[in-house]
Amino acid sequence: MDEEVIGERRSLRLKRFFPVAPEKVWRAWTDPRALAQWFRPNASFSVPVAEADVRVGGRFRVLMVDAEGEEFDLAGVYREVVPAQKLAMTWSWRAKQPGHESLVTVVLRAAHGGTQLELQHDMYVDMENQPTHEQGWNGALDKLESMLKGESKS
Repeated sequence: MDEEVIGERRSLRLKRFFPVAPEKVWRAWTDPRALAQWFRPNASFSVPVAEADVRVGGRFRVLMVDAEGEEFDLAGVYREVVPAQKLAMTWSWRAKQPGHESLVTVVLRAAHGGTQLELQHDMYVDMENQPTHEQGWNGALDKLESMLKGESKS
């Protein structure tokens, strides 16, 4: 993980293991109903809008709202789609950082007893007085893990 000063453009790499098949992790990233359950930095945020047209050139959008009602409108375009293996997408905060675009790449690999996820977020800029991208991604991946554990029990 990068440890640069907040506000600089940087690159973040995270790895997580999930004890479910890659197809289940893939669905969590590509099904709007699933995205709405976990794609937020912490429990104080809600996700009233989640859209995903998962194909090269297709668009996604996630609208997160914090406890004070502040909106964080995220959108992007899928650049690479390999089902159950890889998603690469642009990432843009529509109102917070207009004109700035970063790139998120998620790679899924079958591993003994589950899925190894590698996430790389390149060229992002953290916003002042908000969770950092590292905090946000770790919080979201914690929620993803909880959601997937709940599904594996059913």
